[in-house]
Amino acid sequence: KNRIIPKIYINPEIVDLCKNYTIPKISKNLNILKPKVVILRDEGSNGEREMAAAFHRAGFEPYDVHMSDLFSGKVSLDQYRGLVACGGFSYGDVLGAGEGWAKSILYNESIRHLFGEFFVRDNIFALGVCNGCQMLAALKELIPGAGHWPRFVRNRSDQFEARFSMVRIDPSPSILLAPMAGSRLPIVTSHGEGLAEFASTNDLRMASQELVSLTYIDNHGETANRYPANPNGSPLGIAGLSNENGRVTIMMPHPERCFRTVQNSWHPANWGEDSPWQQLFFNARAWL
Repeated sequence: KNRIIPKIYINPEIVDLCKNYTIPKISKNLNILKPKVVILRDEGSNGEREMAAAFHRAGFEPYDVHMSDLFSGKVSLDQYRGLVACGGFSYGDVLGAGEGWAKSILYNESIRHLFGEFFVRDNIFALGVCNGCQMLAALKELIPGAGHWPRFVRNRSDQFEARFSMVRIDPSPSILLAPMAGSRLPIVTSHGEGLAEFASTNDLRMASQELVSLTYIDNHGETANRYPANPNGSPLGIAGLSNENGRVTIMMPHPERCFRTVQNSWHPANWGEDSPWQQLFFNARAWL
């Protein structure tokens, strides 16, 4: 009798945008019609197919790129407008797996230069989810305006956490999430190392004032500081951040695992085929 049912609130504009979104008309310039996006993975990572499907649905041309393709020189990043680091269990998801992925970039001069050149371009976006969030956070020295980002370390529960969690989309510079600000939505959580650990209290203060784009909330809609509504123990319920110009977004939860309505355990009857999380991918296409 005393159970509190979470209140799902969606900015009404989000549902309308999902319903009314159309892929731009055919153009002779294929880069305008279907921008190319790298779906980046490494040994042991996963989720690339769901991620590719969500971007394809939003009008992108997704490319499956393994880190070995970059190391061999088979693939460069020059022709791509977006880069997505997927979730999963790179290198067994032990001892900071995403940081291991990042170090393979930072400690290789040519690959470091490749990523550095990509992130300084003003016509690109990047997204890191779960393992990819941890990886991009460890690359913050290459990403303009990411100096206050945290590391992502072992959950406070000291165990893997997997469930639907409630999050609030906060006002932020993020080109992917800012248009959805104010929404409170369920999203898939699935990680063992999601606790945001800041280098200093000043970094936490600066990030919380300007860069936090996603926050775990409880069933009352308030910021979740306690387990299990806050699955990893991150301060202030931090679940995602952007850099200062908004073109790079990182988050621990998985929007690609619930971009379709049928992927949700429950949903309002008026959601249609696309869940509100598909709007994140539409936002990327609209920005370009």
